[in-house]
Amino acid sequence: MSPVSVAYANLLSSTLGEGKGTDPARLEGDLATRFRDAHSQVEARIEKGEMGFVRLPGDEAMRRGVQEVADSFGQWFETLVVVGIGGSSLGARAVTDALLGPHWNEDSDEDREHYPRLHFMENPDPGSVSDLLARVDPRRTLFNIVSKSGSTAETMAQLLVVEHFLRERLEEEQVRGHFLFTTDPETGVLRRMAELRGIPTLAVPPAVGGRFSVLSPVGLLPAAVTGVDTAGLLRGAAEVESLCRNPVLKENPAGILATLLHAADVEEGRRIHVLMPYHDRLRSLALWFQQLWGESLGKARGVDGAPTETGPTPLPALGAVDQHSLLQLFMEGPPDKVILFLRVGGRDNPVAIPSLHGEEPALSYLGGHTLDGLLEAERRATAEALRRIGRPSAVVEVERLDARALGGLLMLFQMATVFAGALYGVDPLDQPGVEAGKTLTYGLLGRDGYDVPSLEPEDAGGYRFPLAAASEPSRNP
Repeated sequence: MSPVSVAYANLLSSTLGEGKGTDPARLEGDLATRFRDAHSQVEARIEKGEMGFVRLPGDEAMRRGVQEVADSFGQWFETLVVVGIGGSSLGARAVTDALLGPHWNEDSDEDREHYPRLHFMENPDPGSVSDLLARVDPRRTLFNIVSKSGSTAETMAQLLVVEHFLRERLEEEQVRGHFLFTTDPETGVLRRMAELRGIPTLAVPPAVGGRFSVLSPVGLLPAAVTGVDTAGLLRGAAEVESLCRNPVLKENPAGILATLLHAADVEEGRRIHVLMPYHDRLRSLALWFQQLWGESLGKARGVDGAPTETGPTPLPALGAVDQHSLLQLFMEGPPDKVILFLRVGGRDNPVAIPSLHGEEPALSYLGGHTLDGLLEAERRATAEALRRIGRPSAVVEVERLDARALGGLLMLFQMATVFAGALYGVDPLDQPGVEAGKTLTYGLLGRDGYDVPSLEPEDAGGYRFPLAAASEPSRNP
C-alpha cells in the first residue's frame, strides 16, 4: 500500500457544483490525453538523465556513503550547523523538523540518544548569525557548508564568518576538522578548498538541482547525523516514484495533482495554490513546497522560447492557526485559490481533552475528545465550508508521520512539479529569474568579472516619507 494518498473529489464539478471545478469525465478524456503527453515528456528527460532526483531513492551506494560519514565523523560533535540557503537547506529542515520535532535541541542528551543538536544558518542576518555562534561550542561543532555551485553569496559569506570564528578560538590546524562540504563532485570553490585543505566532502549528483536535492546528501546528511531512518525515507520515495511512472492519469497520484491544479489555474483562474498541513511538524515542508512549486513553474518563457509569464503562486498555511488568519480570505475573498490540505492519520499521542467544568457549555462539549480529533474536525469543517460555496480543495494524506511516509510525500510533490512543468510548457529545472538578482549582487559587492550596476535610487524623485527627517519639528506657539 502506498504511504501517501490523494483525495481529489473536492476539485471536481460533481462535488463542487455545476460550473465549478473539473468535470470528472475529463479524467478519462482530454485531461488524460494531455497528461499522457506530459508524462512522455518527463519520461524522455528522465531517460536522458536530466531529472536525477528520480534516481536518488534507488542509489543505495549514495545512502550508505552518507550514513558512514554520519555514523563516524558526524558523531564526533555535539552540534551540527547546516550552512546553506534555498534548496540547500529547506529540504533538510523539512525532513528533520517533521521527524525530530520542534524541541529536538532542547531535549536532553539521553532523550536525543546522544545524537547531535541541529541548527540551520540560512539567511545571512547578522543578528541571527551572531546569536547562533554565541551559543555553540566551537570545539564541539561541525559546520556543514552546502552549495552545489560553491558561489552562493549568502552561504560563502557565512562560510568566511564561521571560519574566522573558528580561527579565533581554535588552533589553525584544528579548523579544517570542523568543516564538511556538500557540493559539486568535480568543480567549484568548495571542491577546490576541500582538496587543498583535506576537508571531507559529500557530492551532489550533477543532474540534481537544489530544490530537488532533498533526497541527496544535501538532505540525507543532516537527517542521518540526527538518527533519522534514511533507508525508510528513500524506501517511501521509491514506492511513490514507482506509482508516478504510470502514464494512466487516474492511476498516477502526482499526475492527478498536477493535472487538476493546472486546470484550476489556466481554466478557472485559481492561481494561488495553498498547502495547508494540520501538523506543526510539517510547517517547514510547506515552505519547502513553496520554493519547489514557485521557482519551478514561475517562468517568463516556455521551453520553446516563446513568452509565457506563467506559473501559480504557492502559499504555505498552517491549520488550525491560519483558520484564524487566512480562512476569511479563502472563503469570501477572490475565488483564485485551491487549498491542499495535508493530513496525518494516526498519532502516537492524540492527547485526551479532560472532562472538566461540565457546567460551562463552552467547555463541556470538548471533554472526551482529543486534540487530534479537534484538529481533524477543524480540517473537515473547513473543507466542507469551502465545498459548499464551490471553492476547491484536495487532501494529501499519510497514515502516520514516519520516514517512509515523509519520503513518499517528498517524491509526490517533486513528481507533481515536473509533470506540471510539462503541462505549463516550461522547464521546471531552471531558474533564470533568480540569476539576474545574483548577477547584480555580485556587481554591487565588487566580485571580479561583474560590472558595478547603475541602480535607480529607491527614493528617486523625492518619494520618501518623512521628506525632511533632519529638520526641526514644528512647535506650537
